[in-house]
Amino acid sequence: MLDINFIRNNPEKVKQAIAHKQENAASVDQLLELDAQRRSLIHTCEQLKSRRNEKSKEVSELKKRGHDASGIIGETKKIGDEIKSFEEKLNGLEPQIQNLLLRIPNIPAADVPIGKDANDNVVVKTWGQRKTFDFTPLPHWELGHMLNILDLERSSKITGSGFILLKGPGAKLERALFCFMLDLHTREHGYTELFPPFLVNRTSMTGTGQLPKLEEDMYRTSPDDLFLVPTAEVPVTNIHRDEILPYKDLPVYYTAYTPCFRREAGSYGKDTRGIIRVHQFNKVELVKLVRPETSYDELESLLGNAEKVLQLLGLEYRVVKLSTGDMSFAAAKCYDIEVWAPGADKFLEVSSCSNFEDFQARRMNIRFRDEDGKLRFVHTLNGSGLALPRTVIAILETYQNKDGSITIPDVLQPYMGGIRIIARQG
Repeated sequence: MLDINFIRNNPEKVKQAIAHKQENAASVDQLLELDAQRRSLIHTCEQLKSRRNEKSKEVSELKKRGHDASGIIGETKKIGDEIKSFEEKLNGLEPQIQNLLLRIPNIPAADVPIGKDANDNVVVKTWGQRKTFDFTPLPHWELGHMLNILDLERSSKITGSGFILLKGPGAKLERALFCFMLDLHTREHGYTELFPPFLVNRTSMTGTGQLPKLEEDMYRTSPDDLFLVPTAEVPVTNIHRDEILPYKDLPVYYTAYTPCFRREAGSYGKDTRGIIRVHQFNKVELVKLVRPETSYDELESLLGNAEKVLQLLGLEYRVVKLSTGDMSFAAAKCYDIEVWAPGADKFLEVSSCSNFEDFQARRMNIRFRDEDGKLRFVHTLNGSGLALPRTVIAILETYQNKDGSITIPDVLQPYMGGIRIIARQG
């Protein structure tokens, strides 16, 4: 959430930033109009309260002198009724203003490329050599079926399309990956591992920016009004909601594995083959709460932590700086990491690493006292470190052999219970 004072003082800058994010800038004018009404009502109420206090003093003086104060008492009552009326109007404005504030996106950082969509993103780094094959590489859905490790027909029978059933070594590979990632981030990158709830309340979802804008993409339970987590970012960042953190405790680094649930309501017809786009997937998340002056250095460090996973797995990837039109609602700056999948013949996003500055912290009221004792909002960051199943896709398609078997990357073999190659049975 943006600071209302910043919006008041920079309305054109905010409107331009919203337009660059391909959002409706008219909400700023609506907000400022309601805010002006609110401030006018507050001013009127303060004047009336001052008049009521003066009248109350007059009543007191008249009574001390033994004079009749009934006329002034009547005036005081009328003023009180006016105050009550204005306060009711004020109470009616507050939720409208809050709702508009929650729907205004974050402002992109100065170095974010301005663009309409993903076509305007900028590749800032590539890593790894593209593997060459002396045969035509198969896509993961054919490999998974052939090796009997991926059963989309039965997962569809169980739940519906967009869900995954992994079997045998396929299930073990999935588990090996998130165990490997958690070990890497906790042992080498300094993150504290958490195991958070997989259901969160509406306040938590609002705090990180999924609500109210993205509610149609979320899975909600009724009648308790809880949401299945779309990402571990939600429960993990909300741990410190409404808290004041000591200066010495910053930065805070957390990592967590969770399944993630998303309806993908706006993506009908996209990537329907295999498991590129699904409604439930596993992910290891990285979350940082940091001092504002270090947040962009922390973003680069976060990006490097996520990249390290792909480097150790020996997978070709590229880093893309997102344009304004492709960034999330809450992000000020975002990098995507895209891994190469030779069977699908495309790059697939496996991580988004974002700096939200104080946008989420304002919604969650997460603050710290600086060295001068002044209360300030922390900056929050997060990134996937990494998301599955696209990492699985890249491994299956990159490490496939001519006979259809899959060689397990060296760093994963200790997690695979002695399995070095996934081969066809029988």
